Amino acid sequence: MPPATGPGGAAQPDATPDKRTAVILAGGHSTRFGDEDKAVAELAGTPMIRRVVDRLSPVVDEFIINCRDDQVPVIDDALTADAGDSDSAGEQPVSFAVDPVPDRGPMAGIMTGLRAAQTEFAVVVACDMPFVDPELVSALFDRAASADADAAVPRLEDEWFQTTQAVYRTEPMGEACERAVDRGDRRVVEPLFDLDYVVVETDEIRDYTDLETFENVNTREEFEAACERLADSSSQG
Repeated sequence: MPPATGPGGAAQPDATPDKRTAVILAGGHSTRFGDEDKAVAELAGTPMIRRVVDRLSPVVDEFIINCRDDQVPVIDDALTADAGDSDSAGEQPVSFAVDPVPDRGPMAGIMTGLRAAQTEFAVVVACDMPFVDPELVSALFDRAASADADAAVPRLEDEWFQTTQAVYRTEPMGEACERAVDRGDRRVVEPLFDLDYVVVETDEIRDYTDLETFENVNTREEFEAACERLADSSSQG
């Protein structure tokens, strides 16, 4: 994997509208996880953010990592060091979109990441979703494009929108996030209501994958459970 650009790096200059970008959100402080930055915590031998990148590599053309300025060196190392137990490391370009004002929440991170993208659509995925399913992500890209929508967003049976595993048209969503930030809104779902979006319901999601794709790792207990699951999967493979 080529080295990531420095703080505030823009999307790759050869990006074109028909390509796909992945924006990985990694700027949170992970207060429920402890003192360690969970983005680079070794999850069954591989940094968690590296697992997310590896999972998405088959279906996207470039990565933009949204994070704080102080995270850039350690995340860069996590993405460029030996992959360890990871099956493969993607060769897609990687750049950083550093939050100009840190600690404003994931919606501000989405805004920063999408502003750096030069593709028409981008998938936004949280760095703590190591089981993200690339088949579902590819389907979300196709669904947004075929519907000529500004977003394709999964929604589970509990009616909870999965906004950090969704595909967005970069310019409209970036502008909607900016308006929401200016209003003082912090809920990631708020910008959707300014957009023409399509909902991918649970039954359709199950056509592509199971709901494990949305599992995130917020606590040490969830981290240990994910490690055990990955270790079991590796031993069976």
